[in-house]
Amino acid sequence: MKKIIVATLTAASLVALPVSAQQVLRLSHNAAAGNPKADASLLFAKLVEEKTDGRIKVEVGGSAQYGDDLESLTNMRLGTLAFSANSQGTTSTVVPQFAVIGLPFMFRDLDHAYAVVDGPAGDKLSELAREKGLEVLAFWDNGIRHVSNNKRPIVEPADLAGIKLRTPPDPMTMDIFSALGANPMSLAFSELYIALQQGVVDGQENPFMNIYSSKLHEVQKYISLTGHKYETTPVLASKIVFDRFSDEDKKLIKEAAIEAGAFNRQKSREADENLRATFLAAGVEINDINRDAFVAKMQPVYDKWSGQYPELVELVRSEAERL
Repeated sequence: MKKIIVATLTAASLVALPVSAQQVLRLSHNAAAGNPKADASLLFAKLVEEKTDGRIKVEVGGSAQYGDDLESLTNMRLGTLAFSANSQGTTSTVVPQFAVIGLPFMFRDLDHAYAVVDGPAGDKLSELAREKGLEVLAFWDNGIRHVSNNKRPIVEPADLAGIKLRTPPDPMTMDIFSALGANPMSLAFSELYIALQQGVVDGQENPFMNIYSSKLHEVQKYISLTGHKYETTPVLASKIVFDRFSDEDKKLIKEAAIEAGAFNRQKSREADENLRATFLAAGVEINDINRDAFVAKMQPVYDKWSGQYPELVELVRSEAERL
């Protein structure tokens, strides 16, 4: 609460500034230094300042310095935070349809996922976010996700039985692992390392880049290449703040987000290509799964979400099949 009050007082004075004055705005994210999200956020700030000739300066607060993802969403909707490189799961607590991008085993690879979110499905999500006071600037990458744990290699769905698995506050992810027989537990990402170290949870699911940058491989014995879902990193602006900009500055800010997003996506690809050797060298065991057995468990997940958001599920599935 204290963080929100301080942010409110700070931004109240900022909102009162005339549009012509230099504005110093904050961007929040939860990633550790060196993560592609963190590096892309710094690049976004640099590009915004360059493109606006210094009229707009962005200060980046990583590792939840300006609040975790949920706090950031609240503060953007209040107009007390300008930007956030947020997470798909947490964004779905405000715009539930964002979870649909995480339908299980939907995408062949990262480029396939990018093609879908950059098309009509992303346009629809942007429209829905705007209705909730959030402006989507770009869809960055949060990777194809894999399971790590300290109990055993996960090869068959039955291997997840009884495992306390941390997930983000994302109903799609919780539905997936409930269907697979795990014990999913929602926990803030900033608390995950300690929770794994102390045995509060047995495992977690994340892309390689997040596992590495937050050093989760230091406290995990096994990584199983489940590839169970994809997640975006929606880069969001407060609609209250964004609407104050001229059309030209809006365009420049979105250009900066898209350019930084291309960098973010390339770094994500590189992480998937290169980090396996790093994990093996650190003593982590890596294994493949019986993918067909996992996919066979997913029909209840598709049935549930098709019942809730039939048009969007059909759009995402049709785009994934077409591309």
